[in-house]
Amino acid sequence: MAKEKKRKQPASDAAPPAGGEGEGRSERKGKKHKRAKADVILPSQIKNKDKRSEPPERQVPRTIENTREPDETVCRPDDQELFAGNDADEFNAVLKQHMTPKVLITTCRFNSGRGPAFIEELMQVIPNSHYVKRGTYELKKIVEYAKNREFTSLIVVHTNRREPDALLIIGLPDGPTAHFKLSKLILRKDIKNHGNPTSHKPELVLNNFTTRLGHRVGRMIQSLFPQDPNFRGRRVVTFHNQRDYIFFRHHRYIFETKEKKVASKDKKAKASESKSKPEKEVICRLQQAQTVCDVAQECGPRFTLKLLTLQHGTFDTKSGEYEWVHKPDMDTSRRRFFL
Repeated sequence: MAKEKKRKQPASDAAPPAGGEGEGRSERKGKKHKRAKADVILPSQIKNKDKRSEPPERQVPRTIENTREPDETVCRPDDQELFAGNDADEFNAVLKQHMTPKVLITTCRFNSGRGPAFIEELMQVIPNSHYVKRGTYELKKIVEYAKNREFTSLIVVHTNRREPDALLIIGLPDGPTAHFKLSKLILRKDIKNHGNPTSHKPELVLNNFTTRLGHRVGRMIQSLFPQDPNFRGRRVVTFHNQRDYIFFRHHRYIFETKEKKVASKDKKAKASESKSKPEKEVICRLQQAQTVCDVAQECGPRFTLKLLTLQHGTFDTKSGEYEWVHKPDMDTSRRRFFL
């Protein structure tokens, strides 16, 4: 009998692929995804510089600092009233170098623990500073003593349970008085790879004191230091304000020279050796290049300040008038700052 010819099945009756119907769909999705990727043009693939700059830039991430609540007291460069106030405030004579800063440092009545060590390092940070033992004298008598000897500022280090916990800065002779909470104190001996400061006048750096209150506090801190730093000493004292916390750091810059090996092709050597050696060999000569890099060495101490009160005049707890007082209800919003 003659063999019957097998009829070809129509395309609709063809068997599904070996992987099944689900696998065919996943393959089609994969191909579509690859095509979509191929259609996206990256900025690095655009040859024209002008067209390459047209794609939108990356968006700036939202942080607590750049989403802070609007504040009418933020200082602006064209604020003429602010500059006029600077010429009439209590720090003008020192900051314009009509007077040399002279700082008296004392303690509370019962000073112990790390208080004396902190004062010793604070005296190395602030030039022309002098220490007087408090004893049993009242603070008002200490203020009068400092006025009579032409001190421009008075710093009182307060200790609690043998640990420094507050700092009182009094501008002389007429104030103001700033009361700071002191925390996270680390002395020089506890800082790894610390350096020892020299007697040169340091350079002062103040960061992020943006409001009128912050501007006033910054000028008060600035009046503690001479306005003619000695850059040969390479000392830098930094007060960095972030979210109303003032971080203090003291560094000394060191310039080091490092030798770097650079491989460069020697054309003459390559031409002379090309006859005897294969062309694939590249003859390189190592050159010694010196690079200068600066390294910041921390000298200490390291601590954090938070402003609690700012008072008119010198220290007076009974009849003193306050410019600004920190209250608990001010901390209801994380995006509200005062300095």
